Amino acid sequence: MARILVIDDERSIRSTLKEILEYEGYQMDEAPDGPTALELAAKEKYDVVLCDIKMPLMDGIEVLDKLLIMNDTPVVMISGHGNIETAVDAIKRGAYDYIAKPLDLNRLLITIRNAMEKGSLIKETRVLKRKVSKTYEMIGQSEPIQQIRTMIERVAPTDARVLITGSNGTGKELVARWLHELSNRAEGPFIEVNCAAIPGELIESVLFGHEKGSFTSAIKQRKGDFEQASGGTLFLDEIGDMSLAAQAKVLRALQENKIMRVGGEKDIPVDVRIIAATNKNIVDEIEKRNFREDLYHRLSVILIHVPTLNDRAEDIPLLANYFLTEICETQGKPLLTFDDEALLALQNITWTGNIRELRNVVERLAILCDKIITAEDVELYARPLKK
Repeated sequence: MARILVIDDERSIRSTLKEILEYEGYQMDEAPDGPTALELAAKEKYDVVLCDIKMPLMDGIEVLDKLLIMNDTPVVMISGHGNIETAVDAIKRGAYDYIAKPLDLNRLLITIRNAMEKGSLIKETRVLKRKVSKTYEMIGQSEPIQQIRTMIERVAPTDARVLITGSNGTGKELVARWLHELSNRAEGPFIEVNCAAIPGELIESVLFGHEKGSFTSAIKQRKGDFEQASGGTLFLDEIGDMSLAAQAKVLRALQENKIMRVGGEKDIPVDVRIIAATNKNIVDEIEKRNFREDLYHRLSVILIHVPTLNDRAEDIPLLANYFLTEICETQGKPLLTFDDEALLALQNITWTGNIRELRNVVERLAILCDKIITAEDVELYARPLKK
């Protein structure tokens, strides 16, 4: 049941609103002045606050300012002495709406409903942002990770192209995400293309788009990822698996900042920052003639190598505890803990799948173990295929 706080020095107004709101299914608390209201707001969570402007002890505008500092609950100002200037001032300070007395019942109820919807959206947005920030958090205090953080902070504000290298599961996408989030393009799109997952005959259409009728299944025009990422960042993951034909077109796009859709006849300007990643040794691929050397030099203005988990084993306890907390919260399980021997056992494993493998193992342990995870649990469940 939604909870509403009404702040008004007139008992008759509070009584009338209480009768109306409770009839409509709301739970209502009331306060005759600002200090009392602030005490209630500090103890209870309200979905909407209705606040009079002219009150003794503390006026409504001051109460509004203090409420907005405390939380994001929508505040609707009400007054029988107001004017346009007062309403505008209240809205500018952060009030959701302003309603003049005598109160129009229909407008009041619609305003409350709309304010509650806004409050729900704010809460959902906050939860999503928290999830996103946790998803892309960089965990670790080892020297290699500290160096990567320093490099990201220096390189991110520029438009320099970056080539990220490292084995599968080391966190190359995480580095790319942080380069984008800390850049001047952070408000723009972050478009990811897995070059290894797209068939060679489709990669050009994915990257550059196509015109309607340019090939059999092209039933409508499509903007490519270069266009969609304009103003933001295009992350070319596993670029070492891109075909030579596509490499040639990417090289042209980087040289001229223009692309042409498949089947198109005109160049389209694009403003995009390129970040690429690969798990291959590009120098070896160049020698095998699988990768263009000129494209490599275009992409590798900045090189960032992400170490394997075995090369940063001191970070394993931090990562394991972080994943365990996250997994328990997500699955609604009581929080489990590792004992010291279990963490040491995790550090002694050779992680061929790196961080991705470690997270999977921690999830397995969280599901199969109770309360405290021991070294015996790690031995039993960390390598289920071990003979």
